[in-house]
Amino acid sequence: MLENLSRAYSTTRRFSEFLCEPLEIEDYVIQSMPDASPTRWHLAHTTWFFETFVLASSETNYRPINPHFQSLFNSYYNSVGEQFPRSRRGLLTRPTVAEVYEYRHEVDRRLLHCLEGLSGDEAERIGHVLELGIHHEQQHQELILTDLKYLYSCNPLWPVYRPSPPEDRRPRANPKQAAWSAHRSGIVEIGHRGEAFCYDNEQPRHNALLHAFEIQDRLVTVGEFMEFMRDGGYRRPDLWLSLGWSTKNEQGWSAPLYWVENDGLWSQFTLHGLRELNPHEPVCHVSYFEADAFARWSGSRLPTEQEWEHVAVSAQREPQPHPKETAHFHPRPLIDDGDRIAQLFGEVWQWTSSPYTPYPGYRAAMGALGEYNGKFMCNQYVLRGSSRATPSGHARPTYRNFFPPDARWQFSGFRLTRDVSAVS
Repeated sequence: MLENLSRAYSTTRRFSEFLCEPLEIEDYVIQSMPDASPTRWHLAHTTWFFETFVLASSETNYRPINPHFQSLFNSYYNSVGEQFPRSRRGLLTRPTVAEVYEYRHEVDRRLLHCLEGLSGDEAERIGHVLELGIHHEQQHQELILTDLKYLYSCNPLWPVYRPSPPEDRRPRANPKQAAWSAHRSGIVEIGHRGEAFCYDNEQPRHNALLHAFEIQDRLVTVGEFMEFMRDGGYRRPDLWLSLGWSTKNEQGWSAPLYWVENDGLWSQFTLHGLRELNPHEPVCHVSYFEADAFARWSGSRLPTEQEWEHVAVSAQREPQPHPKETAHFHPRPLIDDGDRIAQLFGEVWQWTSSPYTPYPGYRAAMGALGEYNGKFMCNQYVLRGSSRATPSGHARPTYRNFFPPDARWQFSGFRLTRDVSAVS
């Protein structure tokens, strides 16, 4: 077990640094909004995780590599000490980027050496924590991209993170027309099962009652969302939840995040630079409030997370890995591939109508790692699937992502669902 995890650890750590290869020094240290963090902080925080929860727990009288890092790079673990305020991370001029990389490589060296001497129950215990840490770093790989995108979007020069892959520049024809997939009423099993890794919030497995519904077989597109805008979608309070309407007005929303209008022509900013809107692409960077308003406008609704998971499992469509060297960091149009439900994974995270709450029988883990998921089960909504920024292998039908309903800087979109009185 530890041998495989050691290889996965090294691969994951290298991929985080691969994501940072195109960056200038400023890109590591600038913070553009309170919800985002500098790239340098992400690299150090994931390292802090391994030092704190693997190295320090496996060595008696452990001495931290740098005692100041214990608070600087602690995100929200109250059980292990103080944290530097999130909104002020961009003010930190030290440690330097070079020092952060030195810290990473020193922890890597010590951790891999530590694993060589473990066996028995201690190896099993450390193995579980190491596996969690690997998946935790994969989460931060996605955050590196989403936070960088917001940072770059604040620059009127529209910086390019990486050029579009060559195949992304070819025209894509024959977009899939939306169709409805019917599902009967019944009791279904929800939640993770098996021996593969999952987060604690994906369990325990339990029964859920679904009423008959239909779900669209693809995501809502840019062109469809523009129809909503042209019909006054951002000006009609009857379409919006009360909190959504006040949030829209306070923040001045009139289009999805990163959409830019110039002389009546719309473009959108991507990690590949500023580009003309493609009406066939999935709409991206919308909040729960915007997704819900569109669903009302269309006479539909958002799926519950239980409906989404049931559809994903029934479709037997697994996430498809995409090579990092040719990764598209922007959702692409769907080419019609028949009657099967599509775009469940790998384009945008999909808002559901489900608040982020514990499953029946859920219990958070004891100790500091129990703070990982459970304490955030308030005032958030669940998203399912995965996005173009999600690392390969970090997606599954039971994965529960969650964000506040006004969050837009993540790669978030949605698909439509509607109730039916009967499905034959």
